[in-house]
Amino acid sequence: MASFNKVILAGNLTRDPELRTLPSGMTVARLALAINRRFTSKDGEQREEVTYVDIDSFGKQAETIAKYCTKGSGLLVEGRLKLDQWEDKNSGEKRSRMGVVLETFTFLGGRSGDSQGGGGYEDSAPPPRRAPAASSRQPSPPPANDGIEEDVPF
Repeated sequence: MASFNKVILAGNLTRDPELRTLPSGMTVARLALAINRRFTSKDGEQREEVTYVDIDSFGKQAETIAKYCTKGSGLLVEGRLKLDQWEDKNSGEKRSRMGVVLETFTFLGGRSGDSQGGGGYEDSAPPPRRAPAASSRQPSPPPANDGIEEDVPF
């Protein structure tokens, strides 16, 4: 059976990112994201529920997030779920925590003093290309029909 593990979350950081370097030299940033959900209860009352999610980021993305994000910063995160399991040193009980390993992200909101929306950063995608000026564009010719009638049932 095929598997698929992908999450997309948008929220605000609950604290400043914690940046550290592993013995291997890899940089890791630990984040905590608060995701708010507003809804109306059965009796018509407006309610709000908050979900807190721990996120781990690695490499250049970790450094970028630690450099530009602080508590309260908006972030859109794409990643995968990961279950961490360990044994508590004091009690000997088995413990577990579900978290997210960040794959890509986008800053939400603007920079300080910037009235426009936030820019994005995705380590895996190149920056967008600018379209040529409107005066240099030529209209594309209509597609050739070649006398074939297309009758697609869907």
